Amino acid sequence: MDFSVPEKAQRITGQVRDFVDREVIPLERKLFSQGFGAVEEDIRTLHGEVRKLGLLPPHLPEAWGGGGLSLLEFAHVSEELGRSVLGHLVFHCQAPDAGNMELLLQHGTPAQQERWLRPLARAEVRSCFGMTEPDFAGSNPVWLGTTARRAGGDHYILDGRKWFTSAAEGSAFCVVMAVTDPAPDAAPHARASLIVVPTDTPGFEIVRNLPFMGETGAGWMSHAEVRLDGVRVPVENRVGDEGAGFHLAQERLGPGRIQHCMRWIGICERAFDLMCSRAAGRELSPGDPLGSRQIVHAWIAESRAAIDAARLMVLRAAWKIDREGARAAREDVSLIKFQVANVLQEVLDRAIQVHGGYGLLDELPLAFWWRHERAARIYDGPDEVHKSAVARRILARYGMEGTSGTKS
Repeated sequence: MDFSVPEKAQRITGQVRDFVDREVIPLERKLFSQGFGAVEEDIRTLHGEVRKLGLLPPHLPEAWGGGGLSLLEFAHVSEELGRSVLGHLVFHCQAPDAGNMELLLQHGTPAQQERWLRPLARAEVRSCFGMTEPDFAGSNPVWLGTTARRAGGDHYILDGRKWFTSAAEGSAFCVVMAVTDPAPDAAPHARASLIVVPTDTPGFEIVRNLPFMGETGAGWMSHAEVRLDGVRVPVENRVGDEGAGFHLAQERLGPGRIQHCMRWIGICERAFDLMCSRAAGRELSPGDPLGSRQIVHAWIAESRAAIDAARLMVLRAAWKIDREGARAAREDVSLIKFQVANVLQEVLDRAIQVHGGYGLLDELPLAFWWRHERAARIYDGPDEVHKSAVARRILARYGMEGTSGTKS
């Protein structure tokens, strides 16, 4: 297995790193002090500059205006983008849009691609994904209350509630996961479908942006509670077959977890750089740098080892998905999901500790990431679910019965 940076990615990652350092990181102070609305116009301007690089977005085929990168190539780019709070958004490969683009590219009809994928790929609109519900455990994605019933044979009527619908405010459409087969004896993993709902459809309501770690947020940086009350959309808005919603959502999440994990590694690298700079430059007394302390040595060495190991795990998973598909890499993806999320938390904690009180201020990105990335151990499947899934598959190979279930 060759996880080295491919030649194409080497060239592109250099461009991306320079662009992020020069154009994107300087925007963070404005974001932290004035909020997301203050930087939206700047981001639109930078979209034009990224488009000139042929990387808007980097993960889509060139035929769709993208960079045509493989998942392994994009993984390297995603790490560079992750070094800034705004990196992925500026390159228009942010969640949930990146996953929705891939979903529509792989499974959308030509009409769906023309109506929704094309403007999304051009960064003319944003989108969101409605899966998690307040009344049902998010760790069990086949247990849903939102329904989509047939009306007249050519329409669905959707009713239900969603929350943690990230970036719903300002989105043009939402990909909603809803139960289309409510029969008690229906197969659990074949009950739901994915349906595109334009957000201006009557009955689609953003109830509120959820207060997330003390921040309500706005626009892309928000998480909404959504109500669907008699929302009527054509059956042709369904993506894929009826009942395929769970499987399509899982397929969407596989590459998405690679992108998340490499973004987290980018965060780790920025936090590591800040930590080392602070340790080397901060004096406890004249001529006595903070970096002379043995505990700081341990934090730096352990962080370096953990980041490098995590990166190799993610690149191995991306390599496997590129060659064998997302299903073959399920165990690898579960492993990186909880492992990298925990490395992220450890590195951020050490970086903040080295900075002392300064690390808690929004003059640096550390406090922002500490608030928002604690969720890394929850979204896309909590740690405990992924650990259990990995253990069941391993034990099944040792002949233990009842351990090869499909829950993940």
